[in-house]
Amino acid sequence: MLRFSLRRQISNSTGIYRRYIHSGLEDAGPMASKLKSRSVVRFSGPDTVKFLQGLLTNDVRRFGESAGEKSSTVPTPNMPSVSTPPMYAALLTPQGRFMYDFFLYSPTRPDEKLDRTGSGPGSDPGGDGSVELFADVDVSVLDELLETLKKYRLRSKVDIENVGEEFSCWQRYGRNLSGSSSVGWGGGVDRAGESTASGNKYGWQWYEDPRLECLGYRSIFPSDATPPLVEADKETDESNYLLWRLEHGVAEGSSEIPKGEAIPLEYNFVGLNAISFDKGCYVGQELIARTHHRGVIRKRLVPLRFVDSNGKEANQKIAAGAEVVESGSGKKVGTVSTALGSRGMGVMRVEEAFRASGELSVSSGSEEVKVEAIRPTWWPAEWFQQNQSGVASA
Repeated sequence: MLRFSLRRQISNSTGIYRRYIHSGLEDAGPMASKLKSRSVVRFSGPDTVKFLQGLLTNDVRRFGESAGEKSSTVPTPNMPSVSTPPMYAALLTPQGRFMYDFFLYSPTRPDEKLDRTGSGPGSDPGGDGSVELFADVDVSVLDELLETLKKYRLRSKVDIENVGEEFSCWQRYGRNLSGSSSVGWGGGVDRAGESTASGNKYGWQWYEDPRLECLGYRSIFPSDATPPLVEADKETDESNYLLWRLEHGVAEGSSEIPKGEAIPLEYNFVGLNAISFDKGCYVGQELIARTHHRGVIRKRLVPLRFVDSNGKEANQKIAAGAEVVESGSGKKVGTVSTALGSRGMGVMRVEEAFRASGELSVSSGSEEVKVEAIRPTWWPAEWFQQNQSGVASA
C-alpha cells in the first residue's frame, strides 16, 4: 500500500494525482479539493422550503423547522447547537429520470454568528417568514438549471440567485481526517474543534457529507477566504476527489449521471440518502415510488478496476459509454459511465457483475482490457441477496 506524508503533500500537490491515478487512493491521507465542477445558488423568501419541497426527492421541511416553522411533521433529531446539516437531493423529470443534483445548506443560525450586515444569516429581517438556503450544483448545467427552477417558480415567493462568484464548494476526504470527528453534526461536540472548523468570517463550517461517511466532509465557503483545516491538509487537484468517488462507486453531477436518462435507483440514490419515501408528492415521485416498492433493482452503479492479462492495473484510456461484456459469451453486462486511469464506475447488472465464475472485459481500441467489479463496503447486504445467491466480495 502506498502512503505519503503531509510534507510530501504540501511540496507536490499535483504529484498526488499523478501517483494515485495508477493505484487509487485507498491509503491516502487527508486531502481537500476546491470543486470547480460545482457552483452555488441561493434561495430566499417565505416560500423557499415549500417551493423546494414540491420539486426535490428529499424532505426539505427540515430546513423550515430550523428557521422556526412548525408546520412539518418530520421529527427533528437531537443535535448539538449548530446549523441544520446539509441534505443531498435531486430534481427529476416528470417521468422520474435524473435531471440535476443538489447539496442543500442552511446558513449558520442567528444565535451563532453574524453575517456581513451584522444580522444573523438565518434570521428573518423582513419579518415575513423568509428562509434562506444555499445549494451547490453542477456548474456545467447551471444556466439551464436556473431556467428550469424559474419555470417551476410561478407565483411562489422565492428568489433564486447565482452566487457562484461569491461562494465556492469544497470537499475534505481521504483516510485519517484528524480533527474532524466532531465537526458538523456527528457524535459529540468538541468545542475547540468546532471553533476551528467554523472559524471564518461568515460562520460557514465543514459538515459530514450527507451521502456517506466515507466521502468525508463538504461545505461551501466564501470565495475570498481559505476554508478552515485546509492549511493542514493541503489543497489537491479535484481529480483526486473524482478518483476517491470512483473507488466508492458514487457519481455526482450531470456528466456522470446522464441527464434525462438515468434512473436514480440504479445510481443508488436511496443508499446515498437522497430520496424520502414519506414526504409526499414531488416531480417524478410516482415512478420512483413504484420502482422502489417492487423491491428488486437489477442494475446498479458499481466501482470498476481495469487490469491487464497479468492482473496489473491498466491505464489504457477507457471511454465513457464503453460496453462491459462477459469475456466468454460476449453478453453485455453493463456500460462504463466514468473512467480515470485504471479506475472507473459503470451501471452493471448486479448478478452478472459479481458472479464468481464470470470474467468481464471492455475494449480499448484494438486491445481487450479485463474489468473487475468491486463490491462497495457501504452497500446494504440486501442489494446482493435480491439479485443472486452467491456473490464474490471485493
